[in-house]
Amino acid sequence: MSQPTAALPQRFNFARHILELNAGRAEKIAYIDDGGSMTYGDLEQRVRRFAAGILASGIRREERILLIMHDTTDMPVVFLGALYAGVIPVPVNTLLPADDYAYMMEHSGAKAVVFSRPLQSCVEEALHKANMANMTDMRPQLIVAGGGEANIPNSGMRPLEDLLAAEPLPVSACANTAADDFAFWLYSSGSTGRPKGTVHSHGNLFWTAELYGKPILGIRENDVVFSAAKLFFAYGLGNGLTFPLSVGATVVLMAERPTPPAVFKRLVDHKPTIFYGVPTLYVAMLASDALPKKEDVALRVCTSAGEALPREVGEKFKRHFGCDILDGLGSTEMLHIFISNRAGSVRYGTSGQPVPGYDVELRDEGGQRVAPGEIGDLYIRGPSSALFYWCNREKSRSTFIGEWLRSGDKYVVDMDGYYCYSGRSDDMLKVSGQYVSPIEIENVLIEHPAVLECAVVGKIDAEGLTKTSAYVVLSRGQAETPALAEELKGFVKGKLAPHKYPRDILFVTELPKTATGKIQRFKLRALQEMHA
Repeated sequence: MSQPTAALPQRFNFARHILELNAGRAEKIAYIDDGGSMTYGDLEQRVRRFAAGILASGIRREERILLIMHDTTDMPVVFLGALYAGVIPVPVNTLLPADDYAYMMEHSGAKAVVFSRPLQSCVEEALHKANMANMTDMRPQLIVAGGGEANIPNSGMRPLEDLLAAEPLPVSACANTAADDFAFWLYSSGSTGRPKGTVHSHGNLFWTAELYGKPILGIRENDVVFSAAKLFFAYGLGNGLTFPLSVGATVVLMAERPTPPAVFKRLVDHKPTIFYGVPTLYVAMLASDALPKKEDVALRVCTSAGEALPREVGEKFKRHFGCDILDGLGSTEMLHIFISNRAGSVRYGTSGQPVPGYDVELRDEGGQRVAPGEIGDLYIRGPSSALFYWCNREKSRSTFIGEWLRSGDKYVVDMDGYYCYSGRSDDMLKVSGQYVSPIEIENVLIEHPAVLECAVVGKIDAEGLTKTSAYVVLSRGQAETPALAEELKGFVKGKLAPHKYPRDILFVTELPKTATGKIQRFKLRALQEMHA
């Protein structure tokens, strides 16, 4: 097994670790958001004040607080302040409906909800649906970030700034936590059912920085970083908090959704040197007429995760900006990236090689390792693995197997040790008695100049056999014609085995996606069933 090279003491609090690392950077800018900036000195004071305020409010160690917060300077204050106090922050997606928040409030037993003011009405609706608003023993405290007047009657809502300004003074000593103590939760996407509360430790944050952030990403103190993925995602949390604060870098935060114009503005105005994106965003950026010139930005390295980055997209981005995208694979359960391309050895079309400190195996259905070139189920072990899923023993047992984590992804590894994504286990297709990866077909289709984006799913024909169908978003100026559909089929036939080409080409204006930009193939399958 690969062994991490850094040492981690048994008693360890990640927030204290970060504050001590940056004790000599009090005047340096830590965060820049849409409303201003915050120095490392301000960050330390506000973290300590939040820890004092949340403890004074009656919330105890290891109790949970739900964070429904936009990416502003308040988010790292609340997250780190909770860790410092030994309270468990649970950041959640700010784009969810009230029903999901109601479930998370109940499932986590949240003692407080900290939310950004624009989300107030949704939080109020969630409280009502959770049947917690009128139950004194269950009703969470409400803390609103962002200023302005409160408007939730009889809620006991408190502005975050009031909590930070109140006595007692900032706590000087953090909770005496262990490296393996519960630190925070992240909820999974819930694509196969209710979201799962993934429990992480203080040490897990440390290891992602030590194993990926510093040696693979190469982040350093003089970097300015900007992540399109939000802080409430595992990927975004590392990008915009764990990694930059571990070296004293500066972070640009953006509250709005990461559209190409919004991203371009930050790239040009703040000149970040590291940008973290996702494949669908890179596709949209490259297709935009407003794409900045290379000389208008200061990028030295970019990353991609969430889905496999198509080779054509990576190569086109590199030609335009002269900057590589380090595509990699991570997960909520492993907290960040554990397979990655790296500077000097980028191989577009692959997720790269295992990050030192992590072990990776591909296994068949019987649990035996497969040979290079064969598709297998991906298993990982490493020090940043989550502890379990909260109140979900069955799923915990099937995912966390001894030292190993079963990811649910299908991969193939070549003789050079590069891993190529073959899809989620649920997305694999069996065509003409042979397994077919939808990703393989998609990667060929996107090479055609008429194709902007695409997704491939299986379709059951009249004889009950599975055939492949492709949903295609065309590049600007391309017309939907039967001739083009046949051309695309022939294009795939010329590059892949005959049984893999898509029998149907369906032109659409957009593909269904999650908030992280992942294509939701299950929605396309459901759409096919409706029209069958």
